[in-house]
Amino acid sequence: MSKIQAVILAGGKGSRLRPYTTILPKPLMPLGGFPIAEIIIRRLRRFGITNIVISTGHLAELIEAFFGSGKKWGVKISYIREDTPRGTAGALRLVKNPEKDFLVINGDILTDISFSELLKFHKIKDNIATITIKERKVLTDFGVIETNALGELTDYIEKPEHKSFVSTGIYIFNTRCLEYIRPNESVGMPKLMLRMKNAGETISCFPTNSLWLDLGRLDDFEEAQAIFTKHQKRFLVE
Repeated sequence: MSKIQAVILAGGKGSRLRPYTTILPKPLMPLGGFPIAEIIIRRLRRFGITNIVISTGHLAELIEAFFGSGKKWGVKISYIREDTPRGTAGALRLVKNPEKDFLVINGDILTDISFSELLKFHKIKDNIATITIKERKVLTDFGVIETNALGELTDYIEKPEHKSFVSTGIYIFNTRCLEYIRPNESVGMPKLMLRMKNAGETISCFPTNSLWLDLGRLDDFEEAQAIFTKHQKRFLVE
């Protein structure tokens, strides 16, 4: 795999996982005895990604104390600390000497995605950024009523299913993206992506069928526990 740097976003407060995250940062929440961020680091190392930057904020000292230099995992870890929240994209301006292309991944996801396939796709497209996307199905709990202008029934759909593509929180950026983030700005990924698009840049979307779970909510975290326990070797294979 080509040389590439990885940035793990681990600065959030994890509000939806309270009260656990009042004393433990979300990236250190354990799955089967392994902190989420450790599983991510092991996956990165599996694909030869050993230059890792962790962006910290909430309870930063605990994350930095746990991972240290990264030597234990065969990687080199450095840190950038958000003294004030910078959003999911603003922290990228703090990365020192970023490589031409760098991978960005949220520190609270469980996935078995192939980072090499993602990078290959990004290199072929050669655009400023690539967003990894996944199709999700959402079931409506109620019967949906459709009417005409007169308020008369035109259709009655029992618990319809909607499909849409969502961001997985895994991206690859060219360093040109930093030109679109102002110094000390707090900005999220959606706003940055649209800012670049509206400036004439092309944003690529990489669809994946890989296993992926966002662990931001308690019910998702509990589901991830069961999946990780069943498929542990799938995520930790060296």
